[in-house]
Amino acid sequence: MQKTFIYILILSLCSTALRAQETVYPAKPQQGLVFLRNATIHVGNGQVIQNGTIGFNNGKIIAVGANVPIPADDVKVFDANGQHVYPGLIAPESNLGLTEVESVRATNDYEEVGEINPSVRSIVSYNTDSKVIATLRTNGILLAQVVPQGGLVSGSSSVVQLDAWNWEDAAYKTDNGIHFFMPRLMPRANPFGSAAAGPATDAVKAAMEKVASVKSFLREAQAYAANGQHAETNLKYAAVKGLFNKTQKFFIHADLVKELIVAADFAKEFDIDVVIVGGTDAWMITDVLKKYNIPVILSQPHSLPVMADDDVDQPYKTPAQLQKAGVLFCISNEGFWQQRNLPFNAGTAGAYGMTKEEALSSVTLNAAKILGIADKTGSLEVGKDANIVVSTGDILDMKSSVITRAYIQGREVSLEDKHKQLYERYKYKYDLK
Repeated sequence: MQKTFIYILILSLCSTALRAQETVYPAKPQQGLVFLRNATIHVGNGQVIQNGTIGFNNGKIIAVGANVPIPADDVKVFDANGQHVYPGLIAPESNLGLTEVESVRATNDYEEVGEINPSVRSIVSYNTDSKVIATLRTNGILLAQVVPQGGLVSGSSSVVQLDAWNWEDAAYKTDNGIHFFMPRLMPRANPFGSAAAGPATDAVKAAMEKVASVKSFLREAQAYAANGQHAETNLKYAAVKGLFNKTQKFFIHADLVKELIVAADFAKEFDIDVVIVGGTDAWMITDVLKKYNIPVILSQPHSLPVMADDDVDQPYKTPAQLQKAGVLFCISNEGFWQQRNLPFNAGTAGAYGMTKEEALSSVTLNAAKILGIADKTGSLEVGKDANIVVSTGDILDMKSSVITRAYIQGREVSLEDKHKQLYERYKYKYDLK
């Protein structure tokens, strides 16, 4: 009897340990019709359907509405019981999967040596086994733009879906843009300039020289693209060829008004699609942004203003000001693990001059438009991928949102993550179960 008890105890402990290990696998392709009914459906384009039904098959949405007939045979029907259904959230401007532990150099693979590296492709370094990815899915984030860093022109970004075995499976839209990190155009005179050390450097002049070097590179690349015949391939020029036929976008990371005006000049001179990333001062020059049709990815809205004389809540108000001015924008949270708070950043924007549905669009349909994937995702419309999130409450509200189901291209993905596993582990340790 005692041996049997010990054996059962050992099995129980082993089972608990296994549940705390990596047992989360990518979902298999969708098989058969799936319908979610009795839900409040937030389409993502501003429309809300009360007591609605959504159906999908083979990874695509086939029906959505208030009075959708459900087939009688060969269909899985889930009653949402009044829960909320949303499009999968999209995290732009992230180094998710390119780094795991910031302080451990061996886990960082997001930048290369050198100033101009447009041929670097972030997608081939994307690590689908990152422990961080599942923590984003838990908050309803199903897609992300993976961005390289370092230097001036850091390389190309790609959009990935967050449930895959490898980067080939994860790729949703590859090489969708080239990233330029504009040097800060802010005077920072060297206070230690002396006869011995030399004169103080002019930071703005040095920054503009770097900007000029990038323009020079683009002029050469444009000429290279115009000449279709080449004895040898120039990898750097070939990498940005898509900018000039507008199959790629030029993402310029900039914040201050001076920097944003310089960014607009790129759009004017080269006739390319420019996207501002950062855009802290974008609210000041909405007329320029509209003139050149430049969208904005607002980074880290939960922050202090850049200038001391700005309103302390200016970062919270900027989304509503861009919305009112008619500038296309979306919200980002930078970094990788920080992206899990993306929906709550949008929720803050919803409390500072935007409606809840407009705030939702800033992390769904607007993001899809800016990243060039709006034909496939960003809203719950017939024909688009079934990237769907089900929540007990408002997904933009930290208190009420609990994600109960998530689908990527119709595949129901696991909502297990390292955080939940550790929570269960220590509940067991302290006998709280």
